[in-house]
This record gives sequence, C-alpha cells and structure tokens, in this order.
Amino acid sequence: MFGIKNMFKVGMFVGGALFGTAGVAILKSKDAKGAYTQATAAVLRGKDCVMKTVSTLRENCDDIYEDAKDINERRYAEESEKAYQEAKALVEEHEAATEA
Repeated sequence: MFGIKNMFKVGMFVGGALFGTAGVAILKSKDAKGAYTQATAAVLRGKDCVMKTVSTLRENCDDIYEDAKDINERRYAEESEKAYQEAKALVEEHEAATEA
C-alpha cells in the first residue's frame, strides 16, 4: 500500500517537523537572544551613523542652496543695472539728437 514515494514524503514531513521544533528551541535559547541583541545594537549604531551623515549632508545642501540664491540675486542685480544703464544711454542719445 505504501510505496517508496509515500514513505519518503512521510519521512520528509516528520524530519521537517523535528527540524522545525529543534530550530524553534535553538532560536529561543539564551545564546541566540544574546546574538539577536548584539545584532540589533549594531543596526542601531549603524542607523545613528547614517543619520549623522544625513544631517551633515542636509546642512551642506542648505548652505549650497543659499549660496546659489545669493549668486543668482547678484547676477540679476548686475543684469538689471546693465539694462538700466543701456536704456539711460539710449534716452540721453535720443535727447541729444532731438536738441541738435
């Protein structure tokens, strides 16, 4: 009735159940909990390091952004002054031409 295939399947099931039960017991052990705690602590330290780097990067980006805004404001002011001087020169030239 039971063929070799069926016996193999039953054996695999029983072996898996035993391995799973033993695995759970191992995972609940004091040594395993200590390893989980150490791994979690390492992850938290890594997170702190990453957050410090992100904060520094964000500060640098804010500084770059503000410097770029200042550069553009100066450039716009220079362009505006240049356009004003050109317009003033044209008006003066036109007034001189109409007076003569």
